[in-house]
Amino acid sequence: MTNDTTVTKFILKGFSDILELRLLSTAFILFIYIFALLGNLSIIAAVTRDSHLHTPMYFFLKNLSFLDVCYTAVTIPKALINSLMGSGVISFWECVAQLFLFVMLCASESFLLTSMAYDRCLAIHRPLLYGVIMSRKLCTELVIVAWVNGALYAVFVTINTFSLQFCGPNVIDHFFCEISPIMRLSCSDYHTNEEIGFVVAVCIILSAFFLTIISYVLIISTIVQIHSADGCWKAFFTCSSHLATVILFYVSGSFAYLRPVSHYSPKQGRLASVFYSILTPSLNPVVYCLRNTDMQVALKKIFVPSK
Repeated sequence: MTNDTTVTKFILKGFSDILELRLLSTAFILFIYIFALLGNLSIIAAVTRDSHLHTPMYFFLKNLSFLDVCYTAVTIPKALINSLMGSGVISFWECVAQLFLFVMLCASESFLLTSMAYDRCLAIHRPLLYGVIMSRKLCTELVIVAWVNGALYAVFVTINTFSLQFCGPNVIDHFFCEISPIMRLSCSDYHTNEEIGFVVAVCIILSAFFLTIISYVLIISTIVQIHSADGCWKAFFTCSSHLATVILFYVSGSFAYLRPVSHYSPKQGRLASVFYSILTPSLNPVVYCLRNTDMQVALKKIFVPSK
């Protein structure tokens, strides 16, 4: 990656330009971050300790929770410290690393959600073959593929973003190093990089989303053929939590990324980032545990030990 930049550090503007609103936002986001951290760590502990949860569905859920813990840790602690200390300074290479890690973890999550959709599709559409096909080896391979694809995509995004020249303004109008506000600081023409990045994002991320949609088409087509109302509800319940997570992830992510850099709005960008980088990871534990009896029992064993 060649870069003739004279900028050695950036300044993150944080959650808001107004002091009172920034402090209020910091308190709110700190609460949500702690909730997300405790919720996802509880799922990891419950699935690891309870042998009844050693199934493909919960194996993927544990990895999803681990991803959520990681990608909130990449951005939120630094943003909270900067907000409380009143300093948003981040070095050029710290910014590069933060963008790479965040994109890698977000992209990996999209591929992992596709694997989870495939798992639910097999369980409902091909129940007799489910135990044979969805082996532990295949589950592990799907998780590895998700991480590798996420890393490869992040390498492209990072090079595509920081191969631009940065020779003047260094104030990033965001609370972490995000693609759009960084590109807007470039003193070179970023439109070609923007167009290439958009095309690659559509091809890779939306391909994962398209595969997820295919899985749900097969799931729905199977459910409508079930004559028993109880059978229909049970089949739908097994994938409803995952469907809710997919909707939260892609709707908030699309709002943030599927628009030109030139149309980037700092306020809307921050709000969208709060949704997909903070609220979605905090809601995942709630979505998966709210009506999941097995998960509730496993969590009770951790927090309410039997006498």
